[in-house]
Amino acid sequence: MSTSEEFIPVGKISGVFGVKGWMKIFSFTDPRKNILSYSPLYMSQRGEWIEVKVMTGRVQGKGIVLSLENVTDPDQVLPLIGNELAITKQQLKPAGNNDYYWSQLIGMAVVNRQDEPLGIVDSLLETGAHDVLQVIEAEQKTQRLIPFVMDEIVDSVDLDNKIIRVDWELDY
Repeated sequence: MSTSEEFIPVGKISGVFGVKGWMKIFSFTDPRKNILSYSPLYMSQRGEWIEVKVMTGRVQGKGIVLSLENVTDPDQVLPLIGNELAITKQQLKPAGNNDYYWSQLIGMAVVNRQDEPLGIVDSLLETGAHDVLQVIEAEQKTQRLIPFVMDEIVDSVDLDNKIIRVDWELDY
């Protein structure tokens, strides 16, 4: 058994599909179908990650459906609905220059060009135009939404020291 920090959620079982034990998947990947490129997947079950083998899967309408080894009946899927699916950090393909996985950015400190701390990245939002860092500053109980636009607002991302430097003022 491994610690949860080694796993990155990529989706969730959201329902039963058909009569052969296929399941509907809500994919967290972008694009959605990228979840199908990972094997094995790991499923959360009673607080542990269990390796599951994907037999086959496909895009179905706006969603994803797949079948897992040894799941051949809809009744077997029902208790699994709501379970998260994850991959290990080792399964991630290295991101290109100035490309980052959201999971790498969450928890990083954000400072401005004057070295003033703006908070910690709590989550990211997808707006269509660009991603937005949701930065929480605990002491002031403030939340900032900072567009994640490299070379315009985001000056640098230091993964080793877990610091994102931005062109952003405290009073924005």
